Amino acid sequence: MYKPSHFNVDDPAALHALIQAHPLGCLVTQSEAGLDANHLPFELLQDEGGPLRLLAHVARANPVWQQLADGSPVLVVFRAEQAYISPNWYPSKHQSHEQVPTWNYRVVHAHGRLSIRDDEKFVRGVVGRLTRRHEARASELAGNEFAAWKMSDAAPPYLQKILSAIVGLEIAVERLEGKFKLSQNKQPEDRLALAQTLDAVGRADMAGEIRKFEPGSPGR
Repeated sequence: MYKPSHFNVDDPAALHALIQAHPLGCLVTQSEAGLDANHLPFELLQDEGGPLRLLAHVARANPVWQQLADGSPVLVVFRAEQAYISPNWYPSKHQSHEQVPTWNYRVVHAHGRLSIRDDEKFVRGVVGRLTRRHEARASELAGNEFAAWKMSDAAPPYLQKILSAIVGLEIAVERLEGKFKLSQNKQPEDRLALAQTLDAVGRADMAGEIRKFEPGSPGR
């Protein structure tokens, strides 16, 4: 990934936080069948003193788990906020007319080695972790009108059928790359005006990330 120095992020905490907040990753693989991409929810784990791992599962009918050998190199792409940026949103454009359109975004690339985990205990654990984390959030978003779904809510024969129809994946992460393209290469007055405009057009998420890179902001 091309990473100009002003957009490069190598702080592990920031990279882990993006993955955890945006866990739907694009798993990119290369096999004899060619390039492939699968969009999967991942769980990021790191046991004390252990390696960083990404856990996921795929449908047994998905050929990807049979096309790759254990130890195959893979890439997982995680993307957070993204937004088109008009040059008109920079005050300097109206003075010099030297701004052009661009796109702002935050992404993390996870490079690692894949292991196929075709065993029920592993698969049950992955589904359990994903369920606990995301059901808690889903229940909160629904105003706690609905109780968080639990695996035990499903009839045992039905749950067994579902678990037998999926295969686990485990990726030992060897390297993380982060690129947070948030107009850091622009002048302070342009960044401030851009954040204000993004707020006005309903993109407070991107505006907030841009403000985090201002001098004196928390974490800067």
